[in-house]
Amino acid sequence: MLKHIPNLLSLVRLAAAPLLFYLLLRRDWVWALWLIALAALTDALDGWLARRLGANSRPGEVLDPIADKALLSGAFLALTWTGAIELWLGGLVIGRALLRASSRRFPPSRWGKASTVFQALFVVVLIATLAGAMFAPIVAVLKWGTAGLTALSGIDYAYSFRKAASRSTREPHLAER
Repeated sequence: MLKHIPNLLSLVRLAAAPLLFYLLLRRDWVWALWLIALAALTDALDGWLARRLGANSRPGEVLDPIADKALLSGAFLALTWTGAIELWLGGLVIGRALLRASSRRFPPSRWGKASTVFQALFVVVLIATLAGAMFAPIVAVLKWGTAGLTALSGIDYAYSFRKAASRSTREPHLAER
């Protein structure tokens, strides 16, 4: 029974996503901050428990990143919709997420991981600032870090996709020889 707890925590995080979007769209920053803090806690806890209990599983390997992407992409979408972030930044983050989701053949790159960390920090700090719990100047640093790393990781993924596509179109010709 204990080995299922990490997956249950990921499911809780995934189920919390629509409520987070609702709170963000209502501009209920304080409750959104509480919910995103709880989501971050369950994210850290599910990974730790999976390692501690030896409960790594294929469903967990799939469910955890889906929950993360749902929360993060949805938060960027809702924050863009409310005007809390600029359209170009929301479009950049969502566009990169769509590019990444278009092919699961590639493991996350170091740029992709760094981008995701900055995106998550940016969202949490922005919501905390909107809730009146933080000082705003750090938001600008995280925003530009998010933009730069997101663009860099998107270019990196696009290059990897192009390289793999080029390789796969050449392979049939090699087989004919």
